[in-house]
Amino acid sequence: MYAVIFIYEIGENLEGYAEMDQRTLELVATLPGYLGYQKAGDGKNNIFISYWESLEHIDAWRKDPVHTKAKAEGKNKWYKRYISQICKVEQSHEMKKEQ
Repeated sequence: MYAVIFIYEIGENLEGYAEMDQRTLELVATLPGYLGYQKAGDGKNNIFISYWESLEHIDAWRKDPVHTKAKAEGKNKWYKRYISQICKVEQSHEMKKEQ
């Protein structure tokens, strides 16, 4: 499994951001190799981690036309800064207490 870690700071001009965010989340959920995501942040400074079966699946998402448009808009107006990293997940453990 691979993780794509996207750490970002939102800018001031968010015109169209919410709509594109929703559209990309809906689209990516339909793609082969996509395993899910986690996110955290305060709305201004955030981290989004998506999980994938393979680097090939990540590359297909990278080249997707909707995702390509979202990245261009992000660079041009939505983000003050961002860091994108791809990591191989060697191990993963989860602890969840029952209520």
